[in-house]
Amino acid sequence: MGMITREECAALDAVDPLAAFRKEFALPDGVIYLDGNSLGALPARTPERVRQVVEEEWGRELIRSWNDAGWFEQPYALGRRIAPLVGAAADEVVVCDTTSVNLFKVLSAALRLRPGRRTVLGDGEAFPTDLYIAEGVTGLVEGARSVLVRPEELDAHLDGDVAVVVLSHVDYRTGELLDMPGITARVQAAGALMIWDVCHSVGALPVELAASNADFAVGCTYKYLNGGPGAPAFLYVAERHLAAGPLQPLSGWFGHARPFAFEPGYDPKAGIGRFLTSSPSLLGQAALGASLDVWERADLAAVRAKSLALTDLFISLVEGLDGIEVATPREHARRGSQVALRHADGYPVVQALIERGVIGDFRAPDLMRFGFTPLYLSHTDVWDAARQLAEVLESGEWRAERFSRRGEVT
Repeated sequence: MGMITREECAALDAVDPLAAFRKEFALPDGVIYLDGNSLGALPARTPERVRQVVEEEWGRELIRSWNDAGWFEQPYALGRRIAPLVGAAADEVVVCDTTSVNLFKVLSAALRLRPGRRTVLGDGEAFPTDLYIAEGVTGLVEGARSVLVRPEELDAHLDGDVAVVVLSHVDYRTGELLDMPGITARVQAAGALMIWDVCHSVGALPVELAASNADFAVGCTYKYLNGGPGAPAFLYVAERHLAAGPLQPLSGWFGHARPFAFEPGYDPKAGIGRFLTSSPSLLGQAALGASLDVWERADLAAVRAKSLALTDLFISLVEGLDGIEVATPREHARRGSQVALRHADGYPVVQALIERGVIGDFRAPDLMRFGFTPLYLSHTDVWDAARQLAEVLESGEWRAERFSRRGEVT
C-alpha cells in the first residue's frame, strides 16, 4: 500500500467540507459501501417522505392528491431540480419512465430530425441497454442501421449518413470520462446529433449539457443521486429542439396537450412535456425528491474535488498489489468517480471483500469496480477498504470454495 497513514486520512476528514452530509444517509454499521455507482445508499429522510405519500397523500387524500399534492406536476418539478445537476435550463429536463424508455424516445426523435440520414453510431462497449435500444430503434426505420465503434475511432466514421451518435459520458466498466464538449462539437460539425448517457456522471461530477451544446441526454437517478432501486429516470432535450417540435413515438396520454379532453387524435404538449408518456410512479418520485433535498445543499465543485481526492487516494494505495492492474485513467480530466481494477480472479476477490464488509462489484471478465460517493465516504473509509483488499490478496482467502463463482454476477 501507499505511504499515507490512516492518521493522515483522518486529518483530511477533519477538514472535509462535505463531512456533515454523511449523517444524511442510513448506512449500515461495519460496511464500507463502494457500490454507489450501481445503487446509491438510502437517504435518511426517504422513508418518512414515502410514508407521507402512502399514508397521507394517497391513504387520506386519495384522488384529490393529483391536484392538492401536485402529483400532476411532479415530472416537471423534479426535472427543474435535476436541471442544475446536469447544467440545463429548468424547462429542458423532465423526470419520467426509465433510462431505456427515455433513450428510445430521444433517439427516435433525433432520427426524425435528420431525415435522409440512417446511421446511428454507438460505443460497442457501452452499457448494453444503450446498444439494445439503438438496435431496436433502427430496426423500426427502413434502411437505418446501428454501427458500433470505440470513441477514439469516432471521427473516422462521421460521414454524411450518420444521423445520431450515442455515447456514455462515463464508461460504466472503467470509469473513463469522455470529453463532452469536444466530442459534441465534432459530431455536430459532421451534421449529426449528439445524445449523451449521463447515468454514471450525474451526481458524481458537474455535467454541463447546455454549455457543451448537447442535443439530447438521458440519465438515471438510482446511482449517485440515491433515488432508490428502480427510481425514475430523466431526459434532457435542448431548447432549440423543443422549439422545432420533435416527435417521440410513445404518444401516451400524459404527453397529450389536453389529456382531459379525451380526444381520439394525439396532439403533443408543447415543450419538454411532449416527452412524457404515462402517469408517473409517485412513490418512486417521492423517494427521489427526498434525495434531491440533500443534493440541493451540496456544492458540486466540492463533490468533484473530493471525488478526485478519494479516487487518487485509492489508486495510490492499491497499485502494486499482487495481480492488480488499474484500468481507470490517472488523469483527472479522464476520470469519473469510480476506480476499476483488473485481476484474473476478480470475482472471488470481490466476494471475499464483501464478506469483510467492503462492498464493491464485478464485471466480467476481470473488472472489480469501486464507486466513490463523496457525500458519504471518508478518506479513512478508503484507507480501510484498500487495507482490506491488500489483506485479502496477501492471505489468499479468496481461493476458498465459498467464493467460487456461481449464479449471476451482481
